[in-house]
Amino acid sequence: MTAVRLRAALGAALLTLALGACSSGPAGSRTSAAPSGPAPSEARITIKDFQFQPAHLTVHPGQSITVVNEDSTAHTVTASDKSFDTKTVNGGASATFTAPEKAGGYPYICTIHQYMHATLTVS
Repeated sequence: MTAVRLRAALGAALLTLALGACSSGPAGSRTSAAPSGPAPSEARITIKDFQFQPAHLTVHPGQSITVVNEDSTAHTVTASDKSFDTKTVNGGASATFTAPEKAGGYPYICTIHQYMHATLTVS
């Protein structure tokens, strides 16, 4: 009976190790084992119902960010310090911009509808 329990315990330990090796990190983690290159997850800002979603997005320096305008009217994604600006993105269209290289918080607005605001954090 001891040999059976030992094999069962060893099998459970090996299964746990194998499953752990398949995981990309803790639950909810979006990290990658890749040593370099772009961030593993796609950076995306959606404009819908005259709001930026998400209102706070964190990206890596120089990361490409896609903006998708799901409204029927035009909008912009323009940093307060002008470090990035999509110019006009028509309703139903998309645009891409590059995050600043310098770490920090970058508030942005829609210059057409200035009550629309959010923040891009570069870290």
